[in-house]
Amino acid sequence: MNTPTLSGLEKMQFEMNRQHRDSLASFEGATHMAREIAHSLEQTGHLLLLGMGASHYANRMAEPLYRALGLETYALPLSEALYAPLPARARTVLLASQSGESGEVRRYLERTPDLEHHFGLSLDPSSTLACHLPTLLGVGGPEQGFAATRSLMASLALHGAVLEVLGSPQTALRKVLEQPPQISVTAVLEHLMNAPYLIFSGRAELQGLAEVSALHAAELGRIPALALEGGQFRHGPIELLGAELPGAGAGVVLFRAGGPTASLSAALARTCLEAGVTPVVFDASGETPVAGAITLTLPSSGGLSACVAALPPLQHLLLGLAQRRVQHLAEPKYARKITGEV
Repeated sequence: MNTPTLSGLEKMQFEMNRQHRDSLASFEGATHMAREIAHSLEQTGHLLLLGMGASHYANRMAEPLYRALGLETYALPLSEALYAPLPARARTVLLASQSGESGEVRRYLERTPDLEHHFGLSLDPSSTLACHLPTLLGVGGPEQGFAATRSLMASLALHGAVLEVLGSPQTALRKVLEQPPQISVTAVLEHLMNAPYLIFSGRAELQGLAEVSALHAAELGRIPALALEGGQFRHGPIELLGAELPGAGAGVVLFRAGGPTASLSAALARTCLEAGVTPVVFDASGETPVAGAITLTLPSSGGLSACVAALPPLQHLLLGLAQRRVQHLAEPKYARKITGEV
């Protein structure tokens, strides 16, 4: 009996349907390895996060949260670290790759003679990465879909396990994995459908979310997309919103968390409105929505829980935009996630 072949979209939907369950199990099962990483960090005090694509952006979401614990932390693309490495010093290195098999991973392992204080983060226990390094392993095996969904959420859950061992409670993260909010994106989808390009923007941990959003808009929907940190967006590129520009009508998506950045995100939303652009705000601040903006209200939180709460509606939004623009959705023509090229 032949097993039916799933389309690219069906593969992604399959992964999305189990992402919360697998990510919760990943979080709960990672304590032992998280303690090993925490012990290493007690010795080095420095953390380098390396990855490619969505793995890098998961690192970017976690990066400011490690810094908040007093750790000198940098998240770099693994390809950049290969050819422009940081000066040698004692540091803990977390090498993230859901497949654990990319050319960058293999090259890094070949080029690095001393792998002390090195750890992996992966979904494949039999991968080259997991066979060479003590590794935080996500539950469910390698992701089959093209764009990262389950692997992204699981990576955040694994970071959450490390952060909790380091003394940052992840109660809100556990809650959103156990009880994901149900949020409709229908109105947002209609609002952004004809936008010629998209701009995503956040601050702190939500900037990594903006960056992976732009990645997915480009790779799924072939939509030109930028990811600009909130202050960087205001610092010149805000001119993209000018109504007199050819192809005007940018779709702007802002990510707003609670805490000191909430008012900054609100001010940026008002600037967009003044320029004649109605922004979409994924709002986890718990504060009053910005009048005139299209707001998707998330549970009030910050940190990884805000990122994870935003992921499902964001995934549905980006898939919806791509479905109306691209045939053979999630079936890439040129991209290869596992390649020997670096």
